[in-house]
Amino acid sequence: MERLKGKKVLVTGGSGTLGAVLCRRLIEGGATVTAVSLDSDTRVKAVLPDSVAFLRRDLTDFANCREVAEGQDWICHLVAVKGNTQIGTNRVATDYRQFILCNTHMMEAAFQAGAERYLYVGSICAYPNLAVRQEDSLWDGSPTANDRFAGIAKRAGEIQGETYRLQHGWEAVRIVRPSNVYGAFDDFHPLTGQVIPALIARVLSDAPVLEVAGDGSVLRDFIYSEDCVEGMLRALLDAPCCLPINLGSGIGCSIRELVETLVEVVVAMGLKPRVEVVWDSSRPAGDPVRILDTRRAIEVLGFTPTTSLKEGLRRTVAWYVTNRMLADGRGAELHGAGCSA
Repeated sequence: MERLKGKKVLVTGGSGTLGAVLCRRLIEGGATVTAVSLDSDTRVKAVLPDSVAFLRRDLTDFANCREVAEGQDWICHLVAVKGNTQIGTNRVATDYRQFILCNTHMMEAAFQAGAERYLYVGSICAYPNLAVRQEDSLWDGSPTANDRFAGIAKRAGEIQGETYRLQHGWEAVRIVRPSNVYGAFDDFHPLTGQVIPALIARVLSDAPVLEVAGDGSVLRDFIYSEDCVEGMLRALLDAPCCLPINLGSGIGCSIRELVETLVEVVVAMGLKPRVEVVWDSSRPAGDPVRILDTRRAIEVLGFTPTTSLKEGLRRTVAWYVTNRMLADGRGAELHGAGCSA
């Protein structure tokens, strides 16, 4: 990563699951890094190197976006409003508005500031209901019902990048679409966290039984955060302008397999003698199949994830056990706080 040396890089959502890892990798590569989020001082000090400059700003405000973008060579826009299939629709208008404003304002600010590179992080949730989701199939239908709000917002950000290229000749935007990311620094709250961190928190709770939504048959594509950041860095450096690139394992893992592997890991680490699992088919489990076609990442970036599910889970569980108070508090800290990571 020699090309990182001397670059001034802004990471929005910089104290989140991907942001914290990306900030560390950028620092290791010799970049000067500024992170922006709405996280607390306690979390920021715990997850970011001291050499990262931190700004707490609400990026739904364009003036704040202008401020943080000024003087930056590269901008990595990782801000997101995260959730899961159990949250429902009680915040959809608020989350959608915040997401659209963050995306729109931050890219416009980056353009006005003359940023050389702008990494836009899309999502697997933007795709229509296809078993295997190839980059060019994004517009073959609407996002699925449970993903339509976040999915449309993510699509809008990608299109915005194309409009700046066409009208202004701004060739800065690079686009990645990660699958289900997991790892350290995540939201492990059982009510707000995504599937893996929420399961980890519940497995390690005092509850005698682990109840899991659905029957375990749905298939998901999981990628460990360190692997995903490697793909993001390669895209930032080498991807063509506005060419979307999937970042995932390309392999379908059933929720049942995930739960069984997690239980195996937890027991092997000596954290619990055993875990009883009960499946609840009455609760929503999301799309039957969500897998990314990863051929473009291999062909364009030479990127393939290297961390197995078992090893990724082991590392994530180990981080959670050491940082439980920090991890459990993040869902409550961010829920309703605006755009973060």
